[in-house]
Amino acid sequence: MLPNREGQHVPNVTFKTRRNNQWVDVSSAELFDGKTVVLFALPGAYTPTCSTSHLPGFNMLAPVFKAHGVDDVICLSVNDAFVMNEWAAAQEADQLTLLPDGNGQFSEGMGMLVDKTNLGFGKRSWRYSMLVKNGVIEKMFIEPEKDGDPFEVSDAETLLRYLTPGTPPPAPVTMFTKPGCQFCAQARGLLEKAGMPFEEIALGQGITSRSLQAVAGASTTPQVFIGGQKIGGHDALQAWLADQSAAGKPAAQARP
Repeated sequence: MLPNREGQHVPNVTFKTRRNNQWVDVSSAELFDGKTVVLFALPGAYTPTCSTSHLPGFNMLAPVFKAHGVDDVICLSVNDAFVMNEWAAAQEADQLTLLPDGNGQFSEGMGMLVDKTNLGFGKRSWRYSMLVKNGVIEKMFIEPEKDGDPFEVSDAETLLRYLTPGTPPPAPVTMFTKPGCQFCAQARGLLEKAGMPFEEIALGQGITSRSLQAVAGASTTPQVFIGGQKIGGHDALQAWLADQSAAGKPAAQARP
């Protein structure tokens, strides 16, 4: 059975990272001491669930975690520094710290290093998330031990609900944009100022103006959707945010 380490100190290891094409050693103490940290661990960079759900969820909600006192949100995987840096760039994970546990020392110290040689992966981390305060693990969400790659409890929203009980997670926000669009840049600024995490889908990444017309009923950009409801372009978003403010609703928690 995989151990729950709540109440225990995180393993004391040194991580081999790459910054500006140089090797940089980072210790557990540097990452966790005197800080409140969210860490989520996953089986591997570029793998399906990790790339489509686990990492994007934490990247999107990282500003919300930080607004509630979290100093850093860390993604850990038993991969080398080169792979983790490239994955961070591919995922545009600018809200996260991607941490390479290349030798699996941290994962082994957590009791979360598992054998996936049947998939050709060797030793990898089991999927989990945790809240760490001053190096001590306060809460862990460990995926159930069953076949496959379960993803049921270690998601960002589950940990956010623990951190902020009674506070609903922010409504999902998606904005369709295109390169060089000044109104897209302005809409992006409005969402960032309102503290609303958002997913940005740029035309040209498998999305055409025809696709946008089919989804939004318009081919102009930006097109913003909040909580599954179409808000519209820059002016419509600005008006919606003004209405939220006039009604005394925090935009980051509002739902259309």
